[in-house]
Amino acid sequence: MGRLSNRVAIVTGSGGGIGYGIAKRYAEEGAKVTVAEFNAATGEKAAQELAALGVDAQFVQTDVADKAQVENMVQQTVDRWGRVDVLVNNAWTSKVGLTRVEWMEDIAMQHAFDVSAMAALWSMQACFPHMKAAGYGRVVNLCSLNGVNAHMYSVNYNMAKEAQRTLTRTAAVEWGSKGITVNAICPAAKTEALKNLQAANPAMFDPLEKAIPMQYFGDPEEDIAPVAVFLASEESRYMTGNTLF
Repeated sequence: MGRLSNRVAIVTGSGGGIGYGIAKRYAEEGAKVTVAEFNAATGEKAAQELAALGVDAQFVQTDVADKAQVENMVQQTVDRWGRVDVLVNNAWTSKVGLTRVEWMEDIAMQHAFDVSAMAALWSMQACFPHMKAAGYGRVVNLCSLNGVNAHMYSVNYNMAKEAQRTLTRTAAVEWGSKGITVNAICPAAKTEALKNLQAANPAMFDPLEKAIPMQYFGDPEEDIAPVAVFLASEESRYMTGNTLF
């Protein structure tokens, strides 16, 4: 039996990168998984690959910047499996590239908050009654070292992810007595997006990589996903409101 056998999980942005790595590990541990992804092609492919592992998986096309679609994502999960035990808020997309603070536009800032802090809030609110009724819930919010360390040229991302981390801590305090834990992971992971940014900006990224004690950006599936498995399991029942760097 896997560590997540008979659990039902939603992973947003799981068509690739860290989200896919987490969804795959959850499936390998026995969880039923909703692949919530904006891109239909990658979302369908991810769900099919999870199903090939012998678990029940579904793709729900979701734009997390749209509250109605986020609520639909949760409802479709409950309609199919009757419950939702684990929620991973991972999805991210940006309307702007690397930009200095003085040039950051309002539309980019608003979008950043919608796809991270607000999307996490909406999905957590939708999942809460189901988790409360079951007396079990695990929320894992993917935040960022960018916000903690105030990396340059990404104030929209930094602010939105730090707001999501504040949401994490607040919900942890309010929901702990209900059997629901809420934790954050701030990963340093070599996703395709990071590889592209590093290739375009080696002078900025190479010192960051050298500053990591292990001297490399982590692998989404091998380095980040196992931590997300722990946070989704019974083993983490006495840990909440924490940020794992």
